Amino acid sequence: MADWDYIIIGSGSAGSAMAYRLGESGKHKILVLEFGGTDAGPFIQMPAALSYPMNMKTYDWEYLAEPDEGLGGRRLVCPRGKVIGGSSSINGMIYVRGNPGDYKYWEDHGAKGWGYGDVLPYFKRMEHTHLDGGDDADGFRGNKGPLHVTRGKRDNPLHDAFVNAATQAGYAATPDYNGFRQEGFGAADMTVYKGRRWSAANAYLRPALKRGNVKLVTRARVERILFEGNRAVGVRYTQQNLFGGGKTVDAYAAAEVISAAGAINSPQILQRSGIGNADLLKSHGITPIVDKPGVGENLQDHLEVYFQVQCLQPITLYKYLNPFSKARIGAQWLLTKTGPGTTNHFETLGFIRSDQGIEYPDIQYHFLPVAIRYDGTAPSEGHGFQLHVGPMRSKSRGHVRIRSDRPTDAPEIKFNYMSHPDDWTEFRKCIRLSREILHQSSMAPYRGKEIQPGDDQTSDAEIDAFIRDNAESAYHPCGTMRMGDAADLGAVVDHECKVIGTEGLRVADSSIFPRIPNGNLNAPSIMVGEKAADHILGRTPLARANDVPFHHDDWKMTQR
Repeated sequence: MADWDYIIIGSGSAGSAMAYRLGESGKHKILVLEFGGTDAGPFIQMPAALSYPMNMKTYDWEYLAEPDEGLGGRRLVCPRGKVIGGSSSINGMIYVRGNPGDYKYWEDHGAKGWGYGDVLPYFKRMEHTHLDGGDDADGFRGNKGPLHVTRGKRDNPLHDAFVNAATQAGYAATPDYNGFRQEGFGAADMTVYKGRRWSAANAYLRPALKRGNVKLVTRARVERILFEGNRAVGVRYTQQNLFGGGKTVDAYAAAEVISAAGAINSPQILQRSGIGNADLLKSHGITPIVDKPGVGENLQDHLEVYFQVQCLQPITLYKYLNPFSKARIGAQWLLTKTGPGTTNHFETLGFIRSDQGIEYPDIQYHFLPVAIRYDGTAPSEGHGFQLHVGPMRSKSRGHVRIRSDRPTDAPEIKFNYMSHPDDWTEFRKCIRLSREILHQSSMAPYRGKEIQPGDDQTSDAEIDAFIRDNAESAYHPCGTMRMGDAADLGAVVDHECKVIGTEGLRVADSSIFPRIPNGNLNAPSIMVGEKAADHILGRTPLARANDVPFHHDDWKMTQR
């Protein structure tokens, strides 16, 4: 007899949202399985400490991608949250919904009911957005949801200088890239509230657990999903103790099993369970239940470079990159939840089109008033600033495939970065357009020489070499369980997140994205959890927002 109505694998962005919504009525019993442990402590909860948890074995799965020929054989790390809250507990806390054009693409390619008008009500339902002017007059933002979204103070003059430079170069400023118009430059939204990281665990999971009908089991390594015929009936997992041992548990669900383990872990769990490419499964001694070749394919990510420039004035965050300052910031945050520790410092973003004829923005900028890497190291001594810049819609595709039937073996993760020739053309534009913006008069008082790529790196060959040797993942893997029509052999889930060919099994996380959205993926992942919960409960989806403007600007304001 089943002890649970629903079993959710993963406590991350989508999993926590589903636990909250499925348990909202109090009628259902939900089990949430998470292999990681606690998210308590300053390394996760202090926003400015964001570079620490993704580099700590305690919180990260420590996945390493396969060598990529397009990157000169380099192997990039692929951080994934192994902790309560999943990747929402180790990410950069940057909140971007995506562009309406992203969801038009989804709907046009088999994701029925996932157009922008369909998903906008879910974005509004999940948000409690703290805008400077109060309620959003245009009706694009929510102010009653569990996910608090705020903005930083942007009190460093470099932020305004950069936005002004972009407008001088002919691009637009936007008051809210999550509102009426994404295109342009302006203040960034972040999932920070009252000085703390507002992860999916803080927003959704903890309130759900307080109701008493949702249970969280940590250190639960999922071995496989249990089936009777083609119907999922439960989950086998090992609950590990602090010494590495543990006991195997079979948990059964009366209604459904939902995988919300993310773009890397969801496909390998299904593959170990007999759902995937039959030849791959047989090669590892696994009997196929459903031959589903799309499981683990269609892997996508955002690749970016750190365009770094020396700053002529001593106004950057470099002044904090010493042990004394870090200790003082940490103490202030611990005692008062105020000061430089309360922001992720990515307080300005931009979205532009790389050329005429592009339907909607295909380049994203993150501006940071310090020159630094995600591992916390600065490339040179002294003050600097940087742009994180890269194309949004690479045509390259990779895969996630199990290496064995053992859950302790990491999968093969192959991104195939820069494998499509258009990637190089688009990335060169990112470099050249960045220089165009930074060489406007607004940046002149601050702009020193380029740290990287370097002022003398101007030819296609030199820029390509810089990209090959320095491009880094933006940590946005998705697409490995693509949503689509049942007749599409590459699709894994249908428009209600049901795994095609099975019963009682759904996937709801970033793996179901047909194509990667514009921007960071935490917000779309939570939205998927919100919308999937309504499908799971058999509710009528929230009313579509009709006549939503799909805003188009010309490529540059100066060319109108």
